[in-house]
Amino acid sequence: MRALAVATHAGPTAAVTTVATLLAVAAGVSPGRVALVCVAVLAGQASIGWSNDWLDADRDRAVARADKPVVQQAVSPTRLRSAALVAVTAAVLLSLLLGVVPGVLLLTLVTSGWAYNAGLKRTAASAVPYVTGFGALPAGVVAAAPGTPVAPWWLITAGAALGAAAHLANVAPDLEDDHATGVRGLPHRLGARVSAAVGALLLGGASLVLVLGPDGPPSAAGWAAVVLAVPAVVVAALAGRPRFRRLAFPAVMLLTVLDVALLVAGGAAPV
Repeated sequence: MRALAVATHAGPTAAVTTVATLLAVAAGVSPGRVALVCVAVLAGQASIGWSNDWLDADRDRAVARADKPVVQQAVSPTRLRSAALVAVTAAVLLSLLLGVVPGVLLLTLVTSGWAYNAGLKRTAASAVPYVTGFGALPAGVVAAAPGTPVAPWWLITAGAALGAAAHLANVAPDLEDDHATGVRGLPHRLGARVSAAVGALLLGGASLVLVLGPDGPPSAAGWAAVVLAVPAVVVAALAGRPRFRRLAFPAVMLLTVLDVALLVAGGAAPV
C-alpha cells in the first residue's frame, strides 16, 4: 500500500487535489459537490501517477531510478496498470456525476496526463498536456458551481501558465536520465538554463495574473501572494543548475497552493 501511495506521485497529486478543492470552495460549490470535486480530481491524479510509473517501468529500471517503487520491486508494473485503470474509471464516473460540462473539463486534465505519459513527453509538444490540462482544471471546478458559470480568463490563463511552469520544473532533475532513454521533450530541446528562465517567467507571470486579474484593487492577501512568489521564482530560475533542480518543482507546487489559498482568503471569487 505504501508503494502504491508513493507511485501516485503523492506530492503533486496532493497539491493538485488541494488546489481544486480550494477553488471549489471559493466558487461557492455546495459542500457535497466540493467533496465530489475532491475525490474526482484525486482519482484522476492517482491514475496519472500510476500510469506514469507503469508505462515508464522499463525506462526507470534502465537508469536505476531508486525513488521509484517499481524499481525497488515494491510493486509490479502489472499492479500499477490495474490500479491506474481502476482509478481512471472512477475518475470518469465521479467527474460526470458533477454534470457533463464540469465532468468533461475535469477529465481534460486526466486525458492530458495520460497522453503525456503515453508518448507526448517524448515530443516538442510535451508542454501541451500541462497547458491544456491545468487550464481546464479551474474551468471545470468553476463549472461545478450553481448555474454552471464560466471561469474568468485570468483564472484559466494562470492555470495554463502554472501548468507550463510545472512541466519545465518537473523535468529539470531528470534531463540526463531522459536523454539516456531517448526522451526529448520541449525542456530537453530548450536546454536546462533556457527552460529554467522560461519557467521562472511563467511562474511569476501566473502569480501576477492571479493577483491583478480579478475586478477591483488587489487585496492584502493578493499582495502577500506576490511577495511569496519571489523566492519560488528565484528557485525556478536557478533550476538550470544541477544542485537546484530538485527544488524547482516543489517550489512551483507549493506556490500554486499558496496562491489559491490566498485567493480564497482575499475573497476573489473565481467566477
